[in-house]
Amino acid sequence: MRERGARDHAGAGRALIDVVVAGGGPAGLATAIHAALAGMEAVVVEPRTGPMDKACGEGLMPGGVAALAAMGVHPAGRRLRGIHYLDGRHQARAAFGQAEGLGVRRTVLHAALARRAAELGVKTVTGRVRGITQDRDGVDAAGLRARWLVAADGLHSPTCRSLGLDLPGRGPRRYGLRAHFRLAPWTDFVEVHWSGDGGEAYVTPVADDLVGVAVLTSRRRPYHEHLAAFPALLTRLRGACDGPERVTAVLGAGPLRRRVRARVAGRVLLAGDAAGYTDALTGEGVSLAVRCAEALVGCLQRDRPQDYERAWRRLSRTHRLLTGALVHAAHRPATARLVVPAAQRLPGLFTTIVRTLA
Repeated sequence: MRERGARDHAGAGRALIDVVVAGGGPAGLATAIHAALAGMEAVVVEPRTGPMDKACGEGLMPGGVAALAAMGVHPAGRRLRGIHYLDGRHQARAAFGQAEGLGVRRTVLHAALARRAAELGVKTVTGRVRGITQDRDGVDAAGLRARWLVAADGLHSPTCRSLGLDLPGRGPRRYGLRAHFRLAPWTDFVEVHWSGDGGEAYVTPVADDLVGVAVLTSRRRPYHEHLAAFPALLTRLRGACDGPERVTAVLGAGPLRRRVRARVAGRVLLAGDAAGYTDALTGEGVSLAVRCAEALVGCLQRDRPQDYERAWRRLSRTHRLLTGALVHAAHRPATARLVVPAAQRLPGLFTTIVRTLA
């Protein structure tokens, strides 16, 4: 593959790279790492520098931990043994089983991926991908000529929009907010607190003295007002969500749902959130992005980019179905109030669902 990437393209007069990746987040770096591991030349184009933060739950499911390890990526964090649902009166807990998840700061994960990419010779160019043109032999973008362009440029992907692949949103518009609190974790489970009014709070231990708290909701209001809907959690956080215990700024993201009409347009492929996203409720975003990145690179190796659409749908099917059903239930107070009681009464089913997602 590298011999191919080193050739000059007669029409463009520039070195023909195997893969240019638009976006240097986890999905983009994972794609570049898998490409490098496959012997392909990969260049990442990203406007930001340094470890990048983002509003996310920061809990990696066991499958995601295993997928990262297979790439040679081992971020530091806190082990996670399962998922714990609570609503004030009811609770249900399900362990992952033999494998463990990992609570890891987004910046720590990004730094680990960036180090691994650099070790493998992946180059990073500071800039943005705009004005994409393509022909039957390659793609021109950001002053580079490549056989393939992978757009991993986020939930509101400019590349997806410029190619006309985005679709209007459907269903509830959900948003995420996240901050960190300086205190020792009280659990090695991810806690999901249900308020019953269309919102959930996710508590993830990410270090020995740091806990991340993310809120998912369809209501637009300040972070501290959202936390007020979870009195038991607020007590745990010492009632000081804007006090000295909160040690990072509140970051937001959304609307979370991303619909696209296709993940392949000629020699351009969509990865990560840009490829389609349901919701953060089941915490599979990074895990799914890493696994799909491996499948995407496999399709490029075989020179069959059209196979990626089917591979993405297969890998994301369980996530889309279960997460979509939970979001549907969470959006209606009458059904949202039944989620935790149902999980408590049917522990076997709850454990099966958690392990299926894990």
